[in-house]
Amino acid sequence: MFTKFLALLKKDLLLEARSKTVLSSMLIYALLVLTIYGAALSQTADNFDILQVSSGLLWALIVFTSLIGLNKTFSHEGEAGALYALLLAPFEKSLVFLSKLCANFIFLVLLEVIVVPLFYFFFLQTSSLSVQSVLLILPLLLGNVGIAGVGTLLASITQRSKSGDILLAILLVPLIFPLLLACVSASAAVIIGSAELMEGFMRSCGIAFSYDAIMLAASYALYEFVLRP
Repeated sequence: MFTKFLALLKKDLLLEARSKTVLSSMLIYALLVLTIYGAALSQTADNFDILQVSSGLLWALIVFTSLIGLNKTFSHEGEAGALYALLLAPFEKSLVFLSKLCANFIFLVLLEVIVVPLFYFFFLQTSSLSVQSVLLILPLLLGNVGIAGVGTLLASITQRSKSGDILLAILLVPLIFPLLLACVSASAAVIIGSAELMEGFMRSCGIAFSYDAIMLAASYALYEFVLRP
C-alpha cells in the first residue's frame, strides 16, 4: 500500500517538475496580490501599524493563491481519459486522496518559502517583529495541512463541473473558515508578540490541529464515494 502511495505521489511531483504549471501559476498570482497590497497600503496614514493586519493579509494571500493550485489538482489526469484509467487501477481510491493531499501540501510549502519572505521584505521590513516570529512556521504548517486536505476533497468533487473553479472557491472558503480564523489568530500572536496574544497562541494552534484531524479523517473516509467512475 505504501509503495503504491509513493508511486502516485512521485507521478504527481514528476509531472509538475516537467510542466511547472501549478507552481508557476500560484507564484504569478501571489506576486500580483502582493502588488495590489502594495498599491493599497501606500495610501495609508503615516501612523498606520501594518503589524495589526499583517496576519490577515498573509492568510488571505495564502488561501486565494491555494485555489489556483487546487483547481489544477486533476489537470493532468483530465487529459486523454487518464482519470478513468486511474480509477480502474487495482488499489484503494483513498491512496489517490493521500497522494494528491501530499502533493498539494508540498506545493503550498514551496510557495510559502518564496512568498512569506517577500511579504516580510515588502511590508514588514521597517517594523519591529517579535522574537517569537519564528513560531509562524507552526500555524503555516497546520493551515497548509487543512487547506490541502479539504481542498483536495473538494477539487475531486468539482473537477468534472464546467464551473469547477468557481464552485471550489464557494465551497472551500466557508469550510476552512474555522481553520483560517485559528491560523490568523496564531500568526498574529507571533508577529505582534504581545503577551496577551501569545497566551492564545497554543489554543489557536490546538484548534487548528483538531480541525485538521477531524477533516482529514472525514475526507479520507468519504473519498471512496467521491471519486467514482
